[in-house]
Amino acid sequence: MREQKPLKYTQLDGLSERQLKEHHDVLYVGYVNKLNEIEEKLKNSDRAAANGTYAEFRELKKEEVFATNGIYLHEYYFENLGGGGTPTEKAKEILAKDFGSYEKWEEDFRACGLAARVWVVLAYNFEDGKLRNYVSDTHDIGGVWGCMPLLVLDVYEHAYFLDYGTKRKDYIGKFMANVNWDEFVRRYDKLKK
Repeated sequence: MREQKPLKYTQLDGLSERQLKEHHDVLYVGYVNKLNEIEEKLKNSDRAAANGTYAEFRELKKEEVFATNGIYLHEYYFENLGGGGTPTEKAKEILAKDFGSYEKWEEDFRACGLAARVWVVLAYNFEDGKLRNYVSDTHDIGGVWGCMPLLVLDVYEHAYFLDYGTKRKDYIGKFMANVNWDEFVRRYDKLKK
C-alpha cells in the first residue's frame, strides 16, 4: 500500500496555504488513494479476459500508470519547492554544461511552462547524458523513458488558479522564486553516483 508524503511547508512566497493544501491534500492524496484502490482491484482482475480493445485488466493497468506518474510528478514538484529561488553556483554549473548558461536554461524552462498543458520536467537523459527540458500534457503521455526528473513544474491550472487565476506567467515566476536548488543538486549528484 502506497503512503502519501507530507507537505513540508504550509505556504511559500506567492503560493498561499489554501492553494498548497488543495493541491497536496486533495489532488496529490487523491492519486495515492486511487493507486491503492487500483492495486487492490488488480489482485482479482481477470487476466484471461485481457485484450487490447477493452478489458477491466487493461483499463486498470492504464490507470495504474496515470496514478503512479501523478504521484511521482507531484512528489518531485512539492519536494523541489521550499527554497529561496536563488540558484547555487553548483546548480548554475550543472545547467550551463548542457544549456550554455543558467540564463539560457531558465529562458527555455519558462517557455516550456507556457507551452505545456500539465508538466515541465528538467530531466537527465541517460541515453545522451544531457539535461533536457521536456513538456508533458498529462501524467501518462509525454514522459520520456530513460530519463530521471531533476526539477518538476506543474502548470496545470489546479497548481496555481486559486492564487493567480489565468496568470500562468506570474505563477511560473513565483515557482522559480521558490525552487529549492539544494534538492536539484542532491538529485543530480545521486544519479551521477
